[in-house]
Amino acid sequence: MTAPRANSAAARDIANLLHPYTDLKAHLEVGPTVISRGEGVRVWDENGRSYIESVAGLWCASLGFSNERLVAAAAAQMRRLPFYHGFTAKSHEPMIDLAEMLIQRAPVPMSRVFFANSGSEANDSAAKMVWYFNNALGRPKKKKLIGRIKAYHGVTMAAASLTGLAGNHRSFDLPLPGFIHTVCPDFYHGGAPGETEEQFASRCADELERLILAEGPDTVAALWAEPIQGAGGVIMPPRGYFEKIQAVLRKYDVLLVADEVITGFWRTGNYWGSQTFGAQPDIITCAKALSSAYLPISAVLVNDRVFNVLADESHQVGYFGHGFTYSGHPVPAAVAIETLKIYDEMDIGAQVGVVGPHLQAGLRRRFEDHALVGNVRGTGLIGAIELVANKDQRVNFDPGLRVGGRLAKLCEANGVIVRILSNDVLAFSPPLIITAAEIDEMLDGVSRALDELAAQLGRENAAATV
Repeated sequence: MTAPRANSAAARDIANLLHPYTDLKAHLEVGPTVISRGEGVRVWDENGRSYIESVAGLWCASLGFSNERLVAAAAAQMRRLPFYHGFTAKSHEPMIDLAEMLIQRAPVPMSRVFFANSGSEANDSAAKMVWYFNNALGRPKKKKLIGRIKAYHGVTMAAASLTGLAGNHRSFDLPLPGFIHTVCPDFYHGGAPGETEEQFASRCADELERLILAEGPDTVAALWAEPIQGAGGVIMPPRGYFEKIQAVLRKYDVLLVADEVITGFWRTGNYWGSQTFGAQPDIITCAKALSSAYLPISAVLVNDRVFNVLADESHQVGYFGHGFTYSGHPVPAAVAIETLKIYDEMDIGAQVGVVGPHLQAGLRRRFEDHALVGNVRGTGLIGAIELVANKDQRVNFDPGLRVGGRLAKLCEANGVIVRILSNDVLAFSPPLIITAAEIDEMLDGVSRALDELAAQLGRENAAATV
């Protein structure tokens, strides 16, 4: 590969940046793809090449990359009140209005909203609230938090500990003590021969109950669950899963925290993923599509039971000692308000109701029978194809072959930016404004890239047997 030109954006990137989720040493040689502008569902690199953004950036640019109403909302708020905070009972209208809108749109009755700046911060805040809640109730031992294997809840200390992915733990001394993990509800890899989805869901609930009993119910405080496990591989819950695990949680007075950072705001075909899969959380975290990613903002919604305990304890302490300088920052809040208004005015749910089935049907029609694809899954405008070395035995490729990374490069060469997850899972989560024609164009590019990858692997296998 040709070295980046001296003083180019790529060369300056290599010289100065430490990138997230990047092989830092390899980056010194390979360098970045520098994105210079966006419009609709597309972005352009510094050389003028266009790409369809098949994952809306990082599951987040729900209204695409050029919504002028969001730009105008930010500019107007900048001129009126560019900053204020929520500490010591201070407030401002954008924060108040947005909290009210979220409460009105919640999937189950919620009481209050706390604002932060990212999904990671929202999940860390929720963890602290759960500990505060149990201390207030005189249950100082009831503090353990359960994540799920292959879950993703962020990279701050508590969020990364709840996360169930080895790459987020290794070399970081994580997870912290008090964080435990239960089975991943991955029916494709975890289902036993002859087992139905309902039976597998029952087994997941049984394993959760065994974990709670082994740890001691008086020590277990909450379970975190994404309605769909996003970064872990777009893992769909088996039928009946949330109904069954919630029965276990209620039995032992364990709170349910729904991480809606990816699945909130129509991604699954409903306003919330919790509605799609029948979850009834005590606490909800959300971010990403809350502002269509135009500015950083996240939220934690708590129900009456949780809020009333927090309020009583804060009165005893003197104040609720948690918050961020930018909690409820007026400019991101104003952009989020406009985002929610646009969803309503566009009837974005009806839009997803049309293009979501088109995406799901296209994924299955094009890829289910492909020699490299073991599983196709998804709902609404989120989906995935999982690459396998052996379809019959559901065996993934050796990670050292970097098959997924190779596919990503081929997709980019075919005009599609993709996201490759663990086990060589190719995720799809395009902007909610995508059209059926743009979905077809996106899938055409991925299909060409997958065929090119199959041809490459075929040649390599043939050469290895000579």
